[in-house]
Amino acid sequence: MDKNEIGLRIENLRNELNRHNHNYYVLNHPVISDFEFDQLLKELEKLERENPEFFDPNSPTQRVGSDLTKEFEQVKHQYAMLSLSNTYSEGELRDFDQRIRKQTDQAFEYVCELKYDGTSISLRYKNGRLERAITRGDGVQGDDVTANVRTIRSIPLVLHGNDYPDEFEIRGEILLPWAEFDRLNTEREQAEEPLFANPRNAASGTLKLQNPAEVAKRKLDAYFYYLLGPKLPCDGHFENLQKAQNWGFKISPDTEKCANIGEVITFIKKWDEKRHELPVATDGVVVKVNSLPLQSFLGTTAKSPRWAVAYKFKAEQAATTLLSVSYQVGRTGAVTPVANLEPVLLAGTTVKRASLHNADIIKNLDLHVGDTVFVEKGGEIIPKIVGADAASRHPMALPVDFIKVCPECGTALIRKEGEAAHYCPNEDGCPPQIKGKMEHFISRKAMNIDGLGEETIDLLFSEGLVRNVADLYDLKKEQISRLERMGDKSSERILRSLDESRSVPFERVLFALGIRYVGETVAKILANRLISIDAISRATLEELTAIDEIGERIAESVRSYFQNEYHLKLIERLKEKGIQFKLDETSLATRSEKLNGLSIIISGTFEKYSRDDLKKMIEQNGGKNVSSISKNTNYLLAGSNIGPSKLDKATKLNIPIISEDEFLAMIGD
Repeated sequence: MDKNEIGLRIENLRNELNRHNHNYYVLNHPVISDFEFDQLLKELEKLERENPEFFDPNSPTQRVGSDLTKEFEQVKHQYAMLSLSNTYSEGELRDFDQRIRKQTDQAFEYVCELKYDGTSISLRYKNGRLERAITRGDGVQGDDVTANVRTIRSIPLVLHGNDYPDEFEIRGEILLPWAEFDRLNTEREQAEEPLFANPRNAASGTLKLQNPAEVAKRKLDAYFYYLLGPKLPCDGHFENLQKAQNWGFKISPDTEKCANIGEVITFIKKWDEKRHELPVATDGVVVKVNSLPLQSFLGTTAKSPRWAVAYKFKAEQAATTLLSVSYQVGRTGAVTPVANLEPVLLAGTTVKRASLHNADIIKNLDLHVGDTVFVEKGGEIIPKIVGADAASRHPMALPVDFIKVCPECGTALIRKEGEAAHYCPNEDGCPPQIKGKMEHFISRKAMNIDGLGEETIDLLFSEGLVRNVADLYDLKKEQISRLERMGDKSSERILRSLDESRSVPFERVLFALGIRYVGETVAKILANRLISIDAISRATLEELTAIDEIGERIAESVRSYFQNEYHLKLIERLKEKGIQFKLDETSLATRSEKLNGLSIIISGTFEKYSRDDLKKMIEQNGGKNVSSISKNTNYLLAGSNIGPSKLDKATKLNIPIISEDEFLAMIGD
């Protein structure tokens, strides 16, 4: 390549890597494997090294990826939180060993640790108590997620013993075990929410939730692998980990000291075979020099330590035959293509199916029926097709063309501009959509009707007893009890729960209707602003988009729902059954406009009310809760233990800081 071509390739690589960094760290939705990313990064590093005139301090090769988000307070790391250099071969490991041996004559040991595939965390302890939990962020500063980390039961809040330093940091990995990952994805699939690609993304997304109570429900775990501080008990990294284990930290029992690089390679080969037996995801082995003085001598580059390297396991692939493609229709009408495969053993399990997600992916893979396809799992539990062997394709093989009509009801599919999925628009006449809407309606966060589930809804539908959610309230005991696996007790429980659902508050009823894009939060906003279903049904696009957090897409979906005569008749029937379609008198009695137009951020802990209670009071009085400070924030409601950076930012922006008592006085409590 000439210099112009080299410069263009460097620019293209930088743009591509920046995009993948954003997908990985910010969106938690990577679209290429770690191996593919590392190969692109290595190509860029090589080109930049050989062509120094193209140096750019903002190149992806010069930085650590960032997972900073505006919802959390940012805290500077006392010690930079760097990333590790990656290697994929025995030869590169031996090169790493030789580089160290050229710099020292002293004998040294390595420590081998399983590289757990989660999200990095740094914990600060003071006098034996957890003071702060900070994400890696950009390596210089990270998000303060202390409240969420306190919910993780494997992390000690108070240390055992008395031989720990007065102050120190310990770093580790927050993980989601495979069993919990499966449970979460099953729930998300049933709710037609995007599935987590792997446990790492699930753990990262969970750690950034705004509600610690929701974090606690996901049963995160944590393993720790490095201590930092001025007065650590030992000069050996491995020995410090043993001490940390005595203080109550979860340290991998599979960590080993190795006398030389040969023993390191033996360790790696063993765990490349055994890793699938572990309850959590791993994607490699981290190799570290054990001696802390030698670590200090070897130092770091701008982005990684010279005394450690990560050996990454290659993603597991298998070749098999694409037998056919079938299509599933979900509650929202989204049509998902599924590849049906010749069964093949991959990563310890037999794979028969793989999601193809949408028409674009099928087109990009250029799939033909009968193709030899390559299926990959790697760190992902959901198999995916990563390529097809076009060279071995039969000349008469038919290409996979995305269907034009719904496989369930025959309605022509639509694809909205800017969306990847195809939809069946026959939402009130397509059987999977009808049943899906009923399953959503009875779910715990909606009407919470006990005793009804997916199988029972399917039975009621197939028997012709229900065709929409209003029909549920016409059910009789004898109709339910004669169904398979049902009886008097089951039917009585269902009817009792249906009766109790008449008192479910309006915001949950609105969510239960299953209006596209109207989730729990949006339903709550609409209910609190417009008070009743009648007001919502009459609201214009302009009136809807004038409501905070209601954009055009949501507004158009709401208008479309209430312009459908079938939906209006359905709501009238539900009203006749006693379902709540306006805010109750208690909620209305506590409403005011005292905080109308005011944006308030809450930070710290409070004496009289919980943060959730205070947020409700803000909403009930017409105010808006915000999660980060900006020039548009009107007040910082500050409790005790508020972060100094948040106070500094509020002061710099001249935002009034009010106490709990001052806030209560504002609303006349």
